[in-house]
Amino acid sequence: MVDVRKQLCLYAKKLVSTGLVVGAGGNLSMREGDYMYISPSGFDLQEVKEEQWVCVNILTGEVISDLKPSSEILMHLECFQRRPDIDSVLHAHPSYSVAISSAGLEIPPMFPDFPAMISNISYLDYLIPTTHILADAVAEVIAETDVVVMRNHGVLTVGKSMKEAYFFMQLVEEAAKVYYLSKTVGTPRLLTESECQDLRNLSSEKYRAKLLKSSEK
Repeated sequence: MVDVRKQLCLYAKKLVSTGLVVGAGGNLSMREGDYMYISPSGFDLQEVKEEQWVCVNILTGEVISDLKPSSEILMHLECFQRRPDIDSVLHAHPSYSVAISSAGLEIPPMFPDFPAMISNISYLDYLIPTTHILADAVAEVIAETDVVVMRNHGVLTVGKSMKEAYFFMQLVEEAAKVYYLSKTVGTPRLLTESECQDLRNLSSEKYRAKLLKSSEK
C-alpha cells in the first residue's frame, strides 16, 4: 500500500532539487480513495511535512484541513474528477518548456524516449492562473492527454503513479531543452511520425511504461 503523503514529500523535494520549480512555485497532489492530498498554499515544496498536505474531498471540493490548499486546487480537482484512471497530478514551471511554448512553438520529438512515452501534448494559450477559467480549460483537454503545456505559465502532467507523472514532466522539459539547444547550432532534425510509432511499438518501451504506472510499495 502506497503511503500517499510520503510519496508527495519525496516528489516535492525532487521538483525543487531538479529545478522544475522555484521557491513556492508549483503544486502536486495524489488521490486516496474519495479524497486527494494537495500541497499547502504558500509553502516551499521541499519544506512541506507529511502532516501538512491538505486533504480535500474530490467530489465536493470540501477542504478537511487547517491549512489552505494550493491556489490551483480547482485544476487538480478537475483532473481527478475527469480521469478516474489517474492517482497523481503534478504542476511545475520548467524553464525550457515555458520558453519554447511561450514563443508560440510546440515541443517536437527529437530523441526516442519522448515519443515512446508521451503520445501527445495539449497546448493552452495563456490564461490567468489559479482561476476556474484555467481549470475549465484543462478540464476540456485532460481526458485526451497526460501532458498539458500552458504557454507563459508552466506544465501539468498526470499519471497512474506519481513516478509516472514526474517522468512525464522530466521528459517534456528535456525535449524542450534539446530542441532549444539544437536550434541554436543549426536546423533540428525531428523524428517522423512513422519513426515515433515504431518506438511506441517496441516491447521494451511498453514494459517500461507498465513499470511507471505501478505505484511504489
